[in-house]
Amino acid sequence: MGKNTDSNGYTIIFATVMVLIVGSLLAFLASSLKGKISENKRIEKQQNILYAMGVNENDESSVEFVAKANVESEFSTYITKQIVIEGEKITENENAYLIDIKKEAASAKDPSYVRKLPLFIGNKDGEDFYIVPVRGKGLWDAIWGYVALNNQLVIQGVYFDHAGETPGLGSNIKERFFMDDFIGEHIMDGDVFKGVAVAKGNADPKNMRKEDFAVDAIAGATITGDGLAAMLRKDLKMYVPYFKTLKQ
Repeated sequence: MGKNTDSNGYTIIFATVMVLIVGSLLAFLASSLKGKISENKRIEKQQNILYAMGVNENDESSVEFVAKANVESEFSTYITKQIVIEGEKITENENAYLIDIKKEAASAKDPSYVRKLPLFIGNKDGEDFYIVPVRGKGLWDAIWGYVALNNQLVIQGVYFDHAGETPGLGSNIKERFFMDDFIGEHIMDGDVFKGVAVAKGNADPKNMRKEDFAVDAIAGATITGDGLAAMLRKDLKMYVPYFKTLKQ
């Protein structure tokens, strides 16, 4: 009887020690990976911003980012200024690209909170670009991206991504054939903001009309397309007061 009690006691102690060891190892791994994950996110954001303004390694049909080894120097070269818009207050901030726009949107549900809007100003081949981060909801989960505009508020490039849209359908928002359709599209009709709709049967399948405020929808991805169009209307509109100052 005594031996069994001792054995059970040892088993419990051993199990407890193992739990503590495993817990410590997991905590150590989580801590050591945190910096790596943050670094990867930083690099990814820089790659996405550069991609939208046309700084990438694409061939005729591929989607290829600036290489990780080069992205920091390329970002410093092409992004000439980062600003944060808070109501009528505009400040320069070299880490504006690290602002979490999802958290900012959540905080802005409080009417007393002034939302921080990051904006990235770049220059390529002597032309200025204004790159806006956008975030919304697709069919299944979050969608997000960056939209690059010139000082006439004509889209010069975009990058879109998603967390879980349907493969071969909504997931195609990150494919070249869709993203390239936005190049040249206008978002303003004079002084009136329009955004860009994602429309089925818009009688412009080759996207030749650039002042119709619409691109052709992806077949079988109506809800994702509607979510993307709503995302562009919602987030680009917030920057319009600043953009209008560019024309003054």
